[in-house]
Amino acid sequence: MPMTVTQTDLPGVILIAPPVFADDRGYFLQTFHQPQYREAGIDLPFVQDNHSHSAQGVLRGLHYQLRKPQGKLIHVVRGEIFDVAVDIRRGSPTFGRWTGVILSEHNHHQLYVPPGFAHGFCVRSQTADVIYKCTDVYNPGDEYGILWSDPELAIDWQLAQPRLSPKDAVLKSLAAMPQDCLPLYED
Repeated sequence: MPMTVTQTDLPGVILIAPPVFADDRGYFLQTFHQPQYREAGIDLPFVQDNHSHSAQGVLRGLHYQLRKPQGKLIHVVRGEIFDVAVDIRRGSPTFGRWTGVILSEHNHHQLYVPPGFAHGFCVRSQTADVIYKCTDVYNPGDEYGILWSDPELAIDWQLAQPRLSPKDAVLKSLAAMPQDCLPLYED
């Protein structure tokens, strides 16, 4: 049974529903199968896997890397998150637009966020374990971010008072970011 691939309203941001084979013993699914993902348009190699464990109400993001941008394939193995991708590529026809989806241990969906997009999520369950594959290694000197509550983005996080890291609490709005700190859209 093939996976279901849905293009979101942001080009390149893809929602994936892998087939789940369940019975009274539990379930089995493939979380990555390179030929199928390549066919879906995800053709960059993954070089790093990350695991984030967070408590309810935690909001992480909106993060991106500029010189070594990371594409991310995100899924949740425990709990539920609201996952968000924002197009921050200068010159993009969808610059400043965002899309968000629910990823959970129950729906088994994945979201692919390509390089050039900011990414963040908030935890809707008591805890959440988020696994994501990255197309480049993390470089702390290349870390950037956009303020989660940027009024021009108007992201509906479905969360009134998130728990933030000190770093995420003081990020700038997209409009306040210097242009040379934003990725360039390449058609």
